[in-house]
Amino acid sequence: MPVKPRSLVLDLFGEYLRFVDEGIQLGHLITLLEAFDIAPPTVRVTMSRLRREGWFTVQRTGRESRYQLTDSMLEVLDEGRERIFAAPPQDWSGQWTLVIYQLSENDRHDRDQLRKALAWHGFGPLSTSTWLTPDDRRATARGLLADLDAKHAEVLICSSDGVEHDRSLAQQCWDLASLGEEYDQFVADHRDLPKKASRLQGAEALAARTHLIARYRHFPFRDPQLPPQLTPDPWPGYDAYQLFHEAHAVLGPAARAYVSDVIGHEVTDAEMADRRHV
Repeated sequence: MPVKPRSLVLDLFGEYLRFVDEGIQLGHLITLLEAFDIAPPTVRVTMSRLRREGWFTVQRTGRESRYQLTDSMLEVLDEGRERIFAAPPQDWSGQWTLVIYQLSENDRHDRDQLRKALAWHGFGPLSTSTWLTPDDRRATARGLLADLDAKHAEVLICSSDGVEHDRSLAQQCWDLASLGEEYDQFVADHRDLPKKASRLQGAEALAARTHLIARYRHFPFRDPQLPPQLTPDPWPGYDAYQLFHEAHAVLGPAARAYVSDVIGHEVTDAEMADRRHV
């Protein structure tokens, strides 16, 4: 499935262009997006919309426009990247965090927003108003419920009758079979990429790395990142994670070099920045 221009722009900024202090010229963005067959008029329209939505500030010098991410949008990208690149959990306390809420039809907007937020943070619906997640996530849950009337919600720690019961709860809260099939397909589609990656250069390397991120990034927002005690055995999510990281790393040098050539000076990327802070 083709990646939308909006997503491509945000991927490029999240991975490379955010580290350019003086911002990015529109002309350079147009050149970079040629690697994805995105026409210049589409780039201009996309950047105009993203600016109006608060993603970017624009500085103009003569006829030149430079785009920089706003601080709030940097935080959004940081949170997303943390989720995408987080290693799967290896152990579990045996506890669940349980969220129970009561919201009427008059509170439909709050209810829908709460459900989206709970799912985003790895909670799964045991019923329409009862959500679970492994381990002690009470602080996270209370933060999500902070804007609701306290009498409408409860946050509890609980445990089950044992690992088989725990696995049954996980099966009820998440469609692990369907997710596992998608992981299997990802692995099948990208199995040879680490070997091929070393032969890719220039725009091809940038396109391959960006498409890899675009394909993989949906998993962490659907996968609750369950500990191994709760996942089917074997669980293809682990193979997908290893393959993604290997291919992403191998494609890094050529992709960075191409971006550097286009914008006229050397750039780092998010992977290199992560290593510097280890």
